[in-house]
Amino acid sequence: MTRLPQEFLHRPIAHRAFHDARDGRPENSLAAVRAAVAAGYGIEIDLQLSADGQAMVFHDYDLGRLTAERGPVRARSGEELAAIHLTGGTEGIPTLAEVLEALAGRVPLLVEIKDQHGAMGPTCGTLEAAAARALEGYSGPVAVMSFNPHAVAHMARLAPGVPRGLTTCAYDPEDWPLLPEAVRADLRTISDYERVGASFVSHHARDLDRPRLDELAAQGAAILCWTIRSSEEEARARRRAVNITFEGYSAAIPA
Repeated sequence: MTRLPQEFLHRPIAHRAFHDARDGRPENSLAAVRAAVAAGYGIEIDLQLSADGQAMVFHDYDLGRLTAERGPVRARSGEELAAIHLTGGTEGIPTLAEVLEALAGRVPLLVEIKDQHGAMGPTCGTLEAAAARALEGYSGPVAVMSFNPHAVAHMARLAPGVPRGLTTCAYDPEDWPLLPEAVRADLRTISDYERVGASFVSHHARDLDRPRLDELAAQGAAILCWTIRSSEEEARARRRAVNITFEGYSAAIPA
């Protein structure tokens, strides 16, 4: 197990970087990354896979919500995706390598690897391998996580020196209708924490009273949470979580 660096426990983490499309900073854009660095925030980003095996910084599986294009991200090459402007900005979809270059280790980076098959089952490891290649040699504070424990297990094998964690929640049926209840029940218990060598979880803020989180914290796990959207929500979350992932307001950086 590789411990989460202290930087991740001090600076609030900007969800999909410090984004505001009204100000030319779409989510997961290089502009939002630069804004987070300027403000002194940590950064959370998402990874999807391109058709040619590159780790692209993009949240959705489909292009439609965040660009003027339609169709799966993984049907386009990295070069094609780079040419697609994010709605509200002037730049295309970046690669993980481009984000790392823009950061240059100045603030901590939390990388979420999106489940590629929709079932939270075993993965082929292609996206994880792309992420590991991009992270090789990067010396700044970085950690990886995923809702899918199998993705985190791949990262343990491919990049054992990079701290890793699980993105977790209550797995309510209405939020996860496509997952069988047996899968939801298992994920809900965070049963894979030890198996994948995790050192933290990032848990849904509305479910922070879950006893399993207390058990993990007693074992030394760092408890982060997502997604906070006001200072009032932040105050409540910090009673149980050591740090927050936030959006929609400017979180205060503790002295």
